[in-house]
Amino acid sequence: MPIDTAAKRAAFRDLHREGCFIIPNPWDLGSLRRLEARGFKALATTSSGLAWSLGRQDGEVGCDAVLDHLRFLCAATSLPVNADFEAGYADDAAGVAVNVALAIGTGVAGLSIEDSDGTRLFDRREAMDRLRAARGAIDRSGQDVMLIGRSEGFGVGRPDLNETIDRLRAYADVGADCLYAPGIQDLDALARIVEAVAPKPVNVLIGGPGLRVADVERIGARRISVGGSLAAAAWKGFNTALDQLMTEGTLPSRT
Repeated sequence: MPIDTAAKRAAFRDLHREGCFIIPNPWDLGSLRRLEARGFKALATTSSGLAWSLGRQDGEVGCDAVLDHLRFLCAATSLPVNADFEAGYADDAAGVAVNVALAIGTGVAGLSIEDSDGTRLFDRREAMDRLRAARGAIDRSGQDVMLIGRSEGFGVGRPDLNETIDRLRAYADVGADCLYAPGIQDLDALARIVEAVAPKPVNVLIGGPGLRVADVERIGARRISVGGSLAAAAWKGFNTALDQLMTEGTLPSRT
């Protein structure tokens, strides 16, 4: 029996109350179905995975296409879906509020807002205004959608842990329900973030062999995502098979 959107959202919030769960990132219906079959309790979209599936680079997909993607995936699954909503696809806080309201209408259970345009961090006050606008849009909707505040310093050349922690605390203060600083591979640094923003839950990105699920769980993170890593692995397999076809005239076994 299909699960209604309100039930998905309630289940998603409950997942953040205790323990730690993995929230993997599908990029199309096929990857979503495979993840459902493995028994995961929630899913999150990936901006890079979606972009690659459309023949584009991360950051090149516009808001309308992202909203269509969210609407399609949310309707296709009984699992809660968290939206990778980049920086809100808007130039200012007012635009973020408009777009977040549209995203809520797609059926998402949560959405993240970044404090970077992909190359540089926003001024802290601007970043807070954008998070505050997203929070206001959620509150006005009356829907129980979780807001994830993301600080992108480690991904845009400003790997300052103290600044990252200060920003995440500020984002919690303006209404973020969950905090997230992708790009950090040091477990001690992640533990400091978990402690600094407690009791708010923290999402940790595992993007390679540097971090283990058990270790991330041990430091008290509530959820673990993989970003575009599954999509990248799929494309790596595609390229490996293509190279074999072109150089050897054969293909790898399908089993």
